[in-house]
Amino acid sequence: METTKNIYFASDVHLGAPGIKDHRLHEKRFVQWLDAIKHDAAEIYLMGDIFDFWFEYKQVVPRGFTRFLGKLSEITDSGIPVHFFTGNHDIWLFDYLENECGVNVYREPVIRDFNGKKLFLAHGDGLGNYDRRYNLLKSVFTNKFAQWLFACIHPNCGIGLANYWSGKSREKNNKEYGDKYLGDDKEFAVLYAKEFIKEEKVDYFVFGHRHVARTVCVGPACQLIFLGDWIQHFSYGVFNGDTIDLKYFDSY
Repeated sequence: METTKNIYFASDVHLGAPGIKDHRLHEKRFVQWLDAIKHDAAEIYLMGDIFDFWFEYKQVVPRGFTRFLGKLSEITDSGIPVHFFTGNHDIWLFDYLENECGVNVYREPVIRDFNGKKLFLAHGDGLGNYDRRYNLLKSVFTNKFAQWLFACIHPNCGIGLANYWSGKSREKNNKEYGDKYLGDDKEFAVLYAKEFIKEEKVDYFVFGHRHVARTVCVGPACQLIFLGDWIQHFSYGVFNGDTIDLKYFDSY
């Protein structure tokens, strides 16, 4: 990466989430951030749950998000790579963003080396065997036959059902985990990172998923960055070639 450029990370925007009062304002805020960082961005990483729900039928994609999708296309057309990690809410993203917006889509964790710093990048859900119930559920949603069955449902019914389920899932997660840091001994991502670095050196883990904006030391010269969200924190990570800092966007 160029020394005058930064790499940016954001997660958990949840565009279209039922609990958001003003969807237009919510989307415009995130688009404004993308517009603000594009001038010094070497790369942009969107680390999952950017959409609260997304499913690509063969000829149909969810309604809305035109400002966001247009900004993605503008940024990639200018030559800035945009990387999109699927989260637990937009797990059914297939090839639309790749073909129409030029982004790179990832469904598994990725390790990248930047300027000699090794970064482990993932949405942060389902790592290791710490939450076997969730991992089982995720295996169902990533099953090709299950995806085909859902695609057989008319979009009016299927998307409505999925939005209802998404809301219930969020209520359940809020009761169990909330958006508060649970402690080094209880956070699955922290436990996973501490085990991982026993086998392989990593300088930074960058995760979303938990809606917590926090930097955690997980080992000697190794930090885990929880990116927060764009519902309460409006937070993001910036890698300047040496360190990753959490920052907050305030546009309104």
